[in-house]
Amino acid sequence: MMSNNKGKDVAEGSSSASAAAADQQQLKQAQPAQLSRYESQKRRDWNTFGQYLRNQRPPVALSQSNSNHVLDFLRYLDQFGKTKVHLQGCVFFGQPEPPGPCTCPLRQAWGSLDALIGRLRAAYEENGGLPETNPFASGAIRVYLREVRDSQAKARGIPYKKKKKKRNLLKANLDHNPNFTMHQS
Repeated sequence: MMSNNKGKDVAEGSSSASAAAADQQQLKQAQPAQLSRYESQKRRDWNTFGQYLRNQRPPVALSQSNSNHVLDFLRYLDQFGKTKVHLQGCVFFGQPEPPGPCTCPLRQAWGSLDALIGRLRAAYEENGGLPETNPFASGAIRVYLREVRDSQAKARGIPYKKKKKKRNLLKANLDHNPNFTMHQS
């Protein structure tokens, strides 16, 4: 019997080495690849929104959330903001570089909220939500973001200007000079 097991052990020894390699390969596949900064933020934001909904009384299922929940979430996040937004009665209202401190509240910056909504909008659809029912894509959210942007711009005295899309340099050159080629000297 020992001789049978010995031969079996030798055979298993080689297969156990390949089994260990296969286990290692499965372990590598089970571990998610390193996420990009954007993907990490998106996952964190999605989990934070889900936790916010679970903390509501009564708790709200993600599938039942709507734009009102999203607006409440954005207002809730304001308490963690780091952007000073001067109130209309503040002596520094409309000044881009106020000379001193004031008691105006700290809020989430418009750009941060806009980026957050973009990530949550994508995460909603990646997690099985339909684009037609995406609460992050609703008109109410766009209106809210526009109001935040405009009020923060007024409070800082800096008008918001939409960035113009840069035209493709090659296309622009072709439009102005049909004889233009990449190898002109």
